[in-house]
Amino acid sequence: MTETIDLYLPGGGNSGYRVSRYDLDLEYKVATNRLSGTATITAVTSTALRTLTLDLSEALRVSKVAVNDARPAKFRTKGGKLHITLAQSLPAGTAITIVVRYGGHPRPIRSHWGDVGFEELTDGALVAGQPNGAPTWFPCDDKPSAKAGVGVRIRTESPYYVVANGELVSRRAHAGMTTWTYEQPEPTSTYLVTLQIGRYDRHAVSDNGVSIDAVLPERLRGNFASDFARQPQMMELFCELFGPYPLANGYTVVVTDDDLEIPLEAQGISIFGANHCTGRGRAERLIAHELAHQWFGNSVTVERWQHIWLHEGFACYAEWLWSEHSGGRSADEWARHYHHRLAEAPQDLVLADPGVTDLFDDRVYKRGALTLHTLRRRIGDGNFFALLRDWTQRYRHGTVVTDDFTALASRYTDASLRPLFEAWLYAQALPALEPSS
Repeated sequence: MTETIDLYLPGGGNSGYRVSRYDLDLEYKVATNRLSGTATITAVTSTALRTLTLDLSEALRVSKVAVNDARPAKFRTKGGKLHITLAQSLPAGTAITIVVRYGGHPRPIRSHWGDVGFEELTDGALVAGQPNGAPTWFPCDDKPSAKAGVGVRIRTESPYYVVANGELVSRRAHAGMTTWTYEQPEPTSTYLVTLQIGRYDRHAVSDNGVSIDAVLPERLRGNFASDFARQPQMMELFCELFGPYPLANGYTVVVTDDDLEIPLEAQGISIFGANHCTGRGRAERLIAHELAHQWFGNSVTVERWQHIWLHEGFACYAEWLWSEHSGGRSADEWARHYHHRLAEAPQDLVLADPGVTDLFDDRVYKRGALTLHTLRRRIGDGNFFALLRDWTQRYRHGTVVTDDFTALASRYTDASLRPLFEAWLYAQALPALEPSS
């Protein structure tokens, strides 16, 4: 088996095994920001192993490690890795269960893109995992290509509501503490595993084929009803255009009591700040963007971060599609607007490989959307949306690279798409837009 190496984050991820499931059994004390518990990791070796590593923040101290019920010869943490030396070598194809007991005061890591990972709020906590924040709260194989099922059981003070990925299968209160248990069976990249803790209430928004719930402070409920009113219509449109919603357990929107610089996506969940829920209707573009990530980014996930346009370009184009559908500017009008903006920006970005510094540059988002709009114009609406539905179904809960998309797109036209993709994906200069029909 060939291990995926991500040159954008060469320190992230590990080799020699493939994880199929994480089970996290945790306790979190809000007042002291103290996290402790046990991670049980189910995996299979892909090569003969005597040593293995997991990604884990140095802010968390490991007290015990066992592999297949036997203590390893030794373990140590260094450089953001938990290094484990096994008592004896394991051949390729061996099923392994790694149990790690750990604890500490989690904190985000500093990155090229600001703070990433587990972060204290004024009265609670959140996880903003993209792209490399998962190790700030659990040991893992932290690369987008390594998808696994996840179970989270977490105990915290009873006044707080806890959201994690998947279905809430139990909620039990005892002696001032509540234990929350969530199950996420669909394969999930580690950066999309999340934990949201606050003084929240949950209420149902809609269930028109896909259930939508909101979790937020009671004081923001009126604003939410106004700002997020058209979210069910967005869900209906995106299911029509992109194919069935990819998760069995529906969609949850969390609004924190604190302001957030940008909304965040997680598997089956989007997280907005109080500043995105003001009652003035200014976040509708962002609401559409985060919902679209459930198809593009969370279900169909890049194998390596250089292909980030397959997440952000698609989610940005979903904003334009929603605008077109809901009576705002058409996608063509948005394309011309942003093409003019990009023409005035530096022409030094290659969309299919933007580099670490520009990974989340707005040019990646807008040029990615323009690429899709140009493709739509070239192959026609019928073929274009059939391609999107094929893309989301063919690679559902899988990982992809740019060549996967361009190869699939070529099946939807008899004409060569090579010049289009060479110009938009691999050249720095911004191509001209084709004239409107």
